[in-house]
Amino acid sequence: MNHELITNQDLIGLFTSYIYAISLLLFGEGLHRFFGVKQDITRKIIHIGGGMWVFAILLLFKNWQIGIIPFATFIGINYLLYRYRFISAMDREDSSPGTVYFAISITLLFALLWRPNGLIDNVPIAVAGAMSMTWGDALAALIGRRFGKHQYQVGNSIRSWEGSAVMFLVSTTVIFLVLRLLPGSLFSPLATLVSINRAILAAILSGACATLVEGISPSGTDNLSVPLVVAGVVWVMLQV
Repeated sequence: MNHELITNQDLIGLFTSYIYAISLLLFGEGLHRFFGVKQDITRKIIHIGGGMWVFAILLLFKNWQIGIIPFATFIGINYLLYRYRFISAMDREDSSPGTVYFAISITLLFALLWRPNGLIDNVPIAVAGAMSMTWGDALAALIGRRFGKHQYQVGNSIRSWEGSAVMFLVSTTVIFLVLRLLPGSLFSPLATLVSINRAILAAILSGACATLVEGISPSGTDNLSVPLVVAGVVWVMLQV
């Protein structure tokens, strides 16, 4: 890699990203160990906190090649945390490697679509995929476990219709907000603006696909499939 590619801002971004990640893990672990917060809640707090950091990544880094390093390194770190259960607030004995899959999907999406110094930046598509998983899946799981009375099963995965409804509503909402608010903003000034009609249509269709994929994906693999499918559907919709 050309060392001229790395700016002081990128170095600060790397340092800040790792400090944030460590602090988030320790915060979740503290809630679980010292305040008795249940593991399914602390896992989602870490999940949402990690997913929302993508907006800080967009501000902190000048070069996408450096900006994806935190995502990429957490593929390995999350695997070690899953394998050895160092952080009980995030992984228990029956946990799936979903955090590993999430890191893989975000790394792939940002590597393919984020071009802050290019002619056109497609990072809103990557962020739409990430946010559908960050908020849609997290709230669907939390609400589905507590209020889901009507269950269905695909393979070994058990979901509830209430949770799937939340997945659709939340995913559609966050995808729409990303497509409308991110292009042309400080986070992605080079991205092409999306009309409200196209944003609505893309959000509804990709939100429906996210819900379907989340419902049929084996445990944990939705962290990989949902962001990639959402990004793919949104990309196609914006090209039509």
